[in-house]
Amino acid sequence: MEKMTIKDLEVKGKRVLVRVDFNVPVDGKGEITDDRRIRAALPTINHLAEQGAKVILVSHFGRPKGVDAQFRMDKIAQRLRDLSGRKVIKVDDCIGEEPQTAAATMGEGDILLLENVRFYKQETGNDPEFARQLASVADLYVNDAFGTAHRAHASTAGVTAY
Repeated sequence: MEKMTIKDLEVKGKRVLVRVDFNVPVDGKGEITDDRRIRAALPTINHLAEQGAKVILVSHFGRPKGVDAQFRMDKIAQRLRDLSGRKVIKVDDCIGEEPQTAAATMGEGDILLLENVRFYKQETGNDPEFARQLASVADLYVNDAFGTAHRAHASTAGVTAY
């Protein structure tokens, strides 16, 4: 079986859930000190957006124990806007009504960043229901997070079942 890449997919008009690795280092004030991981995802994000995909990004950030303001994805969303020159919509959850509504109203080329997937313990537990909810916002799944690809988590392994 040949390995497929994003260049093999017809993505125009499709919602594509992309697992990225935006687990970036921050200083004591929560400012990003190294954005290499965000930059590394740009070729995939840009390609999908340019091909008319509705790009939905999911990542973890740190090791929070539940919802923790210091691990919200807001500064990452802003850095992604700055680096990509694109509009990035960020929602305050990764499952539930808000991401579902945002994903349903996306236009071709739009970028949506979901909230930190590790706010839910079900992520690291690879919970099937949590994985199903994550996958439900999209038509296709792309794993662009090489550094986390080995983890049996809901956003890396579990979503592939749906």
